[in-house]
Amino acid sequence: MSADAPTYTIAVRELCEFTAKQGDLDLRFTPGPSAQEGIAGHAMVASRRGGRYQSEVSLSGTHGALRVRGRADGYDPDKGLVEEIKTHRGDLARQPANHRHLHWAQAKIYGALLCQRFELQKLRVALVYYDVATQQETVFSEACSAAELQQFFEQQCERFLAWAAQQLAHRGARDAALQTLRFPHADFRLGQRPLAEAVYRAASSGRCLLAQAPTGIGKTIGTVFPLLKASPAQRLDKLFFLAAKTPGRGLALEALRRLTGAADAPPLRVVELVARDKACEHPDKACHGDSCPLARGFYDRLPAARSAALDTTGLLDQSRVREVALAHQVCPYYLSQELVRWADVVVGDYNYWFDLGAMLHGLTLANEWRVGVLVDEAHNLLERGRKMYSAELQQADVAALRSKAPPAVKPALDRLYRAWSALNKAQEADFAVHEKPPAAWRDALQNAIAALGEHFADGQSPNDTPLLRFYFDALHVMRVLELLDDHSQVDLAITERRATRTRSTLCVRNLIPAPHLRGRFAAAHTTTLFSATLTPPGFHEDTLGLPERTAWIDVESPFEARQLSVRIARHISTRWQQRAQSLAPIVALIARQYAQAPGNYMAFFSSFDYLQQVAELLHATHPGVPQWSQSRAMDEASRQQFLARFTEHGQGIGFAVLGGAFAEGIDLPGRRLIGAFVATLGLPQVNPVNECLRERMEQRFGAGYDYAYLYPGLQKVVQAAGRVIRTTSDEGVVILIDDRFARPQVRGLLPAWWHVGVDAAAPPQRDEAEVC
Repeated sequence: MSADAPTYTIAVRELCEFTAKQGDLDLRFTPGPSAQEGIAGHAMVASRRGGRYQSEVSLSGTHGALRVRGRADGYDPDKGLVEEIKTHRGDLARQPANHRHLHWAQAKIYGALLCQRFELQKLRVALVYYDVATQQETVFSEACSAAELQQFFEQQCERFLAWAAQQLAHRGARDAALQTLRFPHADFRLGQRPLAEAVYRAASSGRCLLAQAPTGIGKTIGTVFPLLKASPAQRLDKLFFLAAKTPGRGLALEALRRLTGAADAPPLRVVELVARDKACEHPDKACHGDSCPLARGFYDRLPAARSAALDTTGLLDQSRVREVALAHQVCPYYLSQELVRWADVVVGDYNYWFDLGAMLHGLTLANEWRVGVLVDEAHNLLERGRKMYSAELQQADVAALRSKAPPAVKPALDRLYRAWSALNKAQEADFAVHEKPPAAWRDALQNAIAALGEHFADGQSPNDTPLLRFYFDALHVMRVLELLDDHSQVDLAITERRATRTRSTLCVRNLIPAPHLRGRFAAAHTTTLFSATLTPPGFHEDTLGLPERTAWIDVESPFEARQLSVRIARHISTRWQQRAQSLAPIVALIARQYAQAPGNYMAFFSSFDYLQQVAELLHATHPGVPQWSQSRAMDEASRQQFLARFTEHGQGIGFAVLGGAFAEGIDLPGRRLIGAFVATLGLPQVNPVNECLRERMEQRFGAGYDYAYLYPGLQKVVQAAGRVIRTTSDEGVVILIDDRFARPQVRGLLPAWWHVGVDAAAPPQRDEAEVC
């Protein structure tokens, strides 16, 4: 190999997962310990060793064009011993044989690299299994010569070299094509070029970017294109496009189809990730070869499926991955996860990067990938981030499970129920915040988790049962508790009080996700968060944990004020206390506007109850006005039927909930939507939970009400209003229904390009002591 020939660098674990995985996909020995439990377990094992024992020994070696690197868990030079440490929970005898085979491969590769580095003639290679529940070690070891280990190392490298050559050739062709990549449209829309330039600059300087850009300018292509252009110079391995909802993924895939559809398009490998319940072909079966036919022999058939998928033309979206997977009789969900390793662009949900056990984040760290991240509709990340690092359990679920639980599990659930009842008895208020869960309850939960883990270890239970769901929920609670700090709280809410019993819900509730998300931003070379509603930027910087060097751009709107008539109906109050009095004036306002300019409108309300009351009164008093309404728990087909009513020549009022499925992420250009009524400021409900949030925001940032109520509410309003004007030829009206919209503080948070008019009618009478 010439000195200037390209080298392919791979981690030991990645090499072994490619060359040494075999047999069935088998999840019966999972879920494993959490990351925190794993770190603690490794530290405990190392603390038990003496002498000159070394932990986390950095190693590397080469074979042909391959450079293999990694860190050996432990090395004892006095004993001539290398250790590969694996933490686990449950009976080790139930560990699938192919798991052990993979672990031995990793251990022997580290052994070979140690012999190379220290010029050893022989070495004892050990697998150390540490049970996080019992703190016991189980050790398997082999005495190996350096020659044997070197031969094993070379065998594994040879199995990968041809694939590595293909990856190097693909990377070279990809980067060469990206350098000459052209924008897929004749020209940029107004606002697109400044956005694209800001994304490119952020990537070039390795910074985060917070980009506020109006709805309808083409933010998706305006961010994907420049980050791809920047990839060769910045040596980016992968681009992750993260969306909050399914429509966002669809827009990203469509933009990527445009970029890859031309004859001279770059050879981009684009993979879409979807949730397991949407990809699973056999939801009634467990994930192992004795139950699911697509898990049986998964790793034996994976190489052919992987090659077929990557040789395909076009995007590897959900339907294409499924097609390839079924042709090779492997699981589509786990095939898509394998393809991520070889993809250039991955399109998926926020959780794949930001969640507690996020797959993309874990792979990035393990493989030292250099990645660029795009966060679509980033105003959603705060609430999604809170949910990712929160967890709750309901006592009613434990009560229901006790009656049907297997004999081996029932005593543990009984103990947990009794500990929970003691909590309820000690709490007089319906809602209370605890510094931490009482020790008796936590011990009972850990005992229940251990019993359930043993029960599910044989893998005979179906994928989706109430008992299994409770097990995963309980594990999540314990993992979130490990992270408990002043960014979160533990609260107990009484959900039922009777003479004979009291039941409650215990929640580990994250209030400020910044400490958890900060590491995700640090792991990426560059991250761009974009949305139409990121005002004020300081709010997002504080709550999301963005780096100090984060850049900000507020993209000028391509729309003109004459296109959108924005009026404030200040004679109406939508406060809870005036809700009943507001119904008739709102109906009169909707009917009057519809009579003046018939067409399609959307009317947004703070709740389904409020929506229904207005819709019923409109129907009773103006039966000639067509209307249709969003309902609770609409499925995908029902949502499509709702949107199908908005035709170019249609007329009527579509009622929807502010912040719901129809308040953002939908595109109804032209006459399909000519106006919107927003009958609320979108403020979150005043309740004990939100008051705790307000107090914590006040303590941390000195802006409790704004951070907990005002800013989140106004974001929903602007998102909903943004459905009206989608192109530079659209025209329409937005009517903001509440006197509080006229306040200077509120108007200052509305888009700068809006020219807002205020109805001449006097505002409603209200208590002067009332706050927003």
